[in-house]
Amino acid sequence: MASAFPDRSYSQEEIGTLLGLENRVVKKLLSSPHIQRRHLYLPEEDPQTGRVRSESAAELHAKFRDGAREIGSRAIRAALDSASLSPTDVDYLLCVTSSGFLVPGLSSLFSRELGFKRDLVRADVVGMGCNAGLNGMNPLVQWVRNHPGGVALLVCCEINSAIYVLDETPRTGIVNSLFGDGAAAAVLTGYHGNGTGPAPSPRTPRVLDFESYCIPEQWDAMRFDWNAAAGKWSFYLDRDIPYVIGFNIREPVETLLKRNGLDLSEVRHWVLHSGGGVVIDSAKSSLGLEEHDVRHTRSVLRDYGNISSGSFLVSLQRLLAEDCAAAGDRGVMVTMGPGAQIETALLEFGST
Repeated sequence: MASAFPDRSYSQEEIGTLLGLENRVVKKLLSSPHIQRRHLYLPEEDPQTGRVRSESAAELHAKFRDGAREIGSRAIRAALDSASLSPTDVDYLLCVTSSGFLVPGLSSLFSRELGFKRDLVRADVVGMGCNAGLNGMNPLVQWVRNHPGGVALLVCCEINSAIYVLDETPRTGIVNSLFGDGAAAAVLTGYHGNGTGPAPSPRTPRVLDFESYCIPEQWDAMRFDWNAAAGKWSFYLDRDIPYVIGFNIREPVETLLKRNGLDLSEVRHWVLHSGGGVVIDSAKSSLGLEEHDVRHTRSVLRDYGNISSGSFLVSLQRLLAEDCAAAGDRGVMVTMGPGAQIETALLEFGST
């Protein structure tokens, strides 16, 4: 598992200045302690105004493609290196994004750039938003279970600065104050100790089960709309979405655990999507979690902002780096996004 980000990062104050965010509501959001820095692909500054220049729709599209190729490729190489694998060892590549649209998709772009084999199985999950990383992981887990020795690769790549619209409305300002650019990749195998395929490293978690939960009455709470004035797509976040998530999150988690003979008290490790400070607070309260349980979720938000589909993988990466999971520990991953949709997965950690 690995992650990658644009080389340049900015404080929230710097971003506010560069983007010219003067709206009172947005400036208050920028001063929140939940996010300290974000890594972004921002254009050059206008030396006269001190602000970044406005980008056309064509420039934003090119930024998405080139940025995804750069940080996505870095995350892929690092993830494969950590598993002592090369691109030619990968049998199934699934890419997730909601911050841009390419035909052919990111999976084809990475296949060309990195030299994956010609019989590679490819898939792209596009437009499912912040929950989509688990939507992509689910079919890969099923695939590796049915293909002993097979290697699958999940790549979540978001260039959220390619969906920025620069105006003085709170709607666009909220998006511009929250989202960052980033990519994360995870290697999945169906290793069962039978000598086929790469063996997992010590304490690598095993994905046991998934549970989905849709809230269709909130289908428009997170969405893209066409902004005719700007000539671009503009993302919308309903102000009540943190509370919608908090009100509904417990049901799919409890369903997942009950089906596997568990309850909330038996979950030792939590990996939640870093959707925003209020989102984390709401989920934490609903699930009855301690601050320690969401430490990595908060630290990812603090260091990178909301990087959409890949946020939970970066939190999981930090949990694994901490090396705090004992053999047999159970963990739960939760992502949430447009639809409105909540995705959950149950983990079991291995032994050394």
